[in-house]
Parts: sequence; structure tokens; C-alpha cells
Amino acid sequence: MKNIRVAAVISQSSAGKVADNLEGMVRWVNSAKEEGAALVCFPEMNVTGYNIHQDIKDVAEPIPGPITEELSELAKRQDIVILAGMAEKDEKGRVFASHLVVKPDKGVSNVYRKLHIAPPERAVFSPGNRVLLFQARGVKFGIQLCYDTHFPEISTFMALREAQIIFMPHASPKGTPEEKCRSWMRHLPARAYDNSLFVVACNQTGENGAGLEFPGVGLVIDPSGRVTKKDVSGEETMIVADLDGEAMEQVRSSKMRFFLPNRRGDLLKHIFGKIGA
Repeated sequence: MKNIRVAAVISQSSAGKVADNLEGMVRWVNSAKEEGAALVCFPEMNVTGYNIHQDIKDVAEPIPGPITEELSELAKRQDIVILAGMAEKDEKGRVFASHLVVKPDKGVSNVYRKLHIAPPERAVFSPGNRVLLFQARGVKFGIQLCYDTHFPEISTFMALREAQIIFMPHASPKGTPEEKCRSWMRHLPARAYDNSLFVVACNQTGENGAGLEFPGVGLVIDPSGRVTKKDVSGEETMIVADLDGEAMEQVRSSKMRFFLPNRRGDLLKHIFGKIGA
């Protein structure tokens, strides 16, 4: 894996106030560029704001659309890859919690639609059905949105297809920053450790104007499952981290530390086939 400096933004997003949220992004993208980051990741649905009420449909947009056009110009202007979240509306009127990968030279290359919709979200959002991997700045990565991270098989699927980083943007409310961090520590380090890859996670923070308050929190976890960067201030901020390809190689070159090559895929296929999964 190529060394890469990434930024993860913990930001406040007002529900339904797309123009304000885009304006706020500019400051963070500029800061990430000044810090030398090649890629900057924002929380889940940071552009449209996160909302589980029907009026989220009023700000949901098709892709491509005005939001993607503005983000494409921003990525090109600052020569940086932007990962940003929005409510997407398709031609059938379905709404998805989607995350964009916006490249300076190509604009929006593809879109990850949240696969697992949490029970409170199901009246509004439809699930995606594709596990995508992306390439940018010499690295291969996946995206998982909030509730997705609780299902370990997605991370394994991504790792088996040579993902080196998984970005995990959240819009996860409730609790203090410390409580949210303890919750994440129950499963996010496992995703990194079991699959010998980097995990970069960030959450929204503050009140969103639609009855929800977010505790912030950001983590960077290395391929050994160690937290290398953490912010639990609850404030709007940005984590900048250097992801070291050599650190990954040290783990993946070890016969006893890299587990995936020894995985019994044939056995698992037999078991899951038996239970109808």
C-alpha cells in the first residue's frame, strides 16, 4: 500500500440546510489541503443533514445533481479527494443514505449506498445492494455507513477484494463522546484487526435542528487494531493521520498475524448454504 495522509472531519450539519452545510465544508476541505491530506472524509449525510422524517425527501437529490456539481468543483479547485454524504433520490423516488467519492480529475466516480438500514430509518430510506471498492491516490478503499459497521462480513468481503482502508462515516446520535467512543471500541478495532487494514471513522456532532444531537468522535485504527488517533472532545474538529503502507505490510507479511489467507471460504459457503443465508 502507498503511504497516504488522510483527514477525517467531525462536523455539525443542519438538517435540510444544504447551502449552509456545503459552505461549512469549504473551510474543512481547505484545512485538509493545508495539512497535506490527499483525501478528506466527512460524516454520513453531512451535506443534506441526517433526518429520519419524511421531509428528508424534500432535500434529497439525484446523482449527478447540484450537490455533486458543487463538490466536484471544490475537489478540483483544491486538488483533493472528498468523501461526502447526502440523501440521494433515484428516478423511482426512493431515498438512499449515500456517500460520494469525489475526485479532482473525474468528479463523482461512484456512489456507495448504505446497505443496512437501521430500524428507525426504514420508513424513509431504501437499502443499497452493492459492496463497492474505490481507488484514489494510490490506495484501494471501501466505505461503510454507521449501521453497516455492525456486520463484520462486509469488512471481510472488502478485505478479500484487497481493500487497504475502510472509511466509516457515521451519523450516530445519543450519549456523550466518551460513551460513543466506548461503543465504537467494541467493534471497530475488530474490523481493522481481523482484516489487517486501516479503519477511519468520524461522526457528526452537535444539534442538527431536527431533534437529534450528535456526540462527535473520530478514530483512526491501524491494521493491528490499535487506535492511533482519537478525538472525543465533542467539538467540530478534524483528525489528520498518516496511514503507513509499511505498517500494513508488516502485518500482512506475517504468517501468524494475517488471518485472511487461512480463511476456510469453502467451509463457510457450505455452512451459510445450509442455513439459507
